[in-house]
Formats: sequence, C-alpha cells, structure tokens
Amino acid sequence: MEALSKHDLNQFSGDFVRFRHSINRRVIYTPGVRHVAEEGGAYWLIDAIASHIGSPEFNKAADRDYRIGTMHFWTLRRNGSGGAELFAKADNPEDAFIVQDIPFTDFPMTSIDIWAAFDGEHWTLYLPSEH
Repeated sequence: MEALSKHDLNQFSGDFVRFRHSINRRVIYTPGVRHVAEEGGAYWLIDAIASHIGSPEFNKAADRDYRIGTMHFWTLRRNGSGGAELFAKADNPEDAFIVQDIPFTDFPMTSIDIWAAFDGEHWTLYLPSEH
C-alpha cells in the first residue's frame, strides 16, 4: 500500500494555514502540500517547484501567456525506469512551459498534481482538493 494515496490527499480542504519556503520566500504552501512532503519524503518536490517560480524560463512563459502569472498547474509523473517528470502547464491540454526530468525518485505515488496561484504577493502551492 502506498504511503500516500489520492484518497488521503482528498481529505485536505482549504484553510488559512501556510508554510513559507525557506529559499524562495515568495512561495508558501498549504498543509496538504506539507503532508505530501513529510509523508512522501518529498520536500525536494516543493524545492523543485519553488526553484522554477520566478526563474527566467518561468518569466518568459508568463510574458507569453498571462494565465501563468496568476495560476498554473504542476504534475509529477513517475516513469517506468525509476525516475519521473515534473512539468507545469497554464491549463490542460496545453503544452508544458516547464519540464524537468527527475532521474531517480522513490516518491510513493505514480503521479500528483500541485496547483500554484499568485495572490499579488505570494505564490501558494496547494492540492486540488484545497482549492
């Protein structure tokens, strides 16, 4: 049985508790995302997303598509060779504007979605159930 499951993650709903990312101070995240990091051993996933937000590649994509600067959607999807792909989209079914290959991961779920929304000051990372 997986240490994390979609059923478990769906138990998280919107609240006002937030945790600040230690390096990208403009990124905050919800209890659901923190649960993923703690139970899935995946603080690296928050770090990966936070490292892309505000990067030159991110800013260039946001200049091309205004939606990226207000809300966008991250997916981590494991592959069959022990690695995964992390990508961000403005919306489905559009092409990803950021793609990162993760050569190895022991993340316990086959895939997970994390949404990012900008409130004018911070980027909040949250699970779809927390929207």
